[in-house]
Amino acid sequence: MNKVTLRQLRYFQALAQHGHFGHAAEVCAISQPAMSVQIRELEENLGVTLFERAARKVRLTPFGDELAVRVRDILSAVDELGELARATAGQVPDRLRIGIIPTIAPYLLPAMVKALTGLNPALDLHVRETQTAGLMEELENGRLDAAVVALPISQPAFTEVELFEEDFVLVRPEVDAGKPVPDGDALRRMRLLLLEEGHCFRDQALSFCATPTSVPRDGLDGSSLTTLVQMVGAGIGVTLIPEMAIALETRSAPVVVSRFADPVPRRMIGLIWRRKNPLAKQLQGIADVLRDAAES
Repeated sequence: MNKVTLRQLRYFQALAQHGHFGHAAEVCAISQPAMSVQIRELEENLGVTLFERAARKVRLTPFGDELAVRVRDILSAVDELGELARATAGQVPDRLRIGIIPTIAPYLLPAMVKALTGLNPALDLHVRETQTAGLMEELENGRLDAAVVALPISQPAFTEVELFEEDFVLVRPEVDAGKPVPDGDALRRMRLLLLEEGHCFRDQALSFCATPTSVPRDGLDGSSLTTLVQMVGAGIGVTLIPEMAIALETRSAPVVVSRFADPVPRRMIGLIWRRKNPLAKQLQGIADVLRDAAES
């Protein structure tokens, strides 16, 4: 067997995750032909076929499935070597790869970036915005150092540190300004506009209304809080948004914001990272900085 390179293993991992040569090549910032050559060389080096190739999609062979598990561990260990070097260099890392969910990113990101770059003006900061499931996968694979998400995650592989708690508020059309604020049970019978499936904020809103997430809804879903608030302004229904989103999302829509009586729906925001991450001490300090930034 000839030499298998880390580069080939990273390309293999990307193709296994995306199931498409073009998408995997884009993620790896190489051309699709170059990706194909590297995968073919890896298969030749190992003497086995790793992917079943179809016109528009590829899938792992049984051996490819087994290899994917081992490659994930190998690349994670390699990435941790770099993290260990960064951890011993000082209290503040020179590079930080941090993820953040979409219902937090637009509202916390400006203060977060200002606080982190103030901590280390030379900081090479990489920010990734996507849903919680995607962030957890990237944390596991070593592509992120930490992520700002809604807690709890309750996964033994991750450390969770609480940052702050925030309430949810009700957004209604202006014509509803004088109406009583509904409780969770009354809200369940209204036309409640929610984020599309996959957003944890959707599940939290449904939980307040005591509506199982698996029950089909005859409503409209949006891809962002901005879309939901604009739909409310158009008279289509009502929605919930986190308190931090009020100023940005309601300034250009004919809506009113109302606060709920107890029990108030709320969420806990926190920072998570892999328990084995050598940067754990630095990340604990970064959590303190983010907590202060959110409160300022």
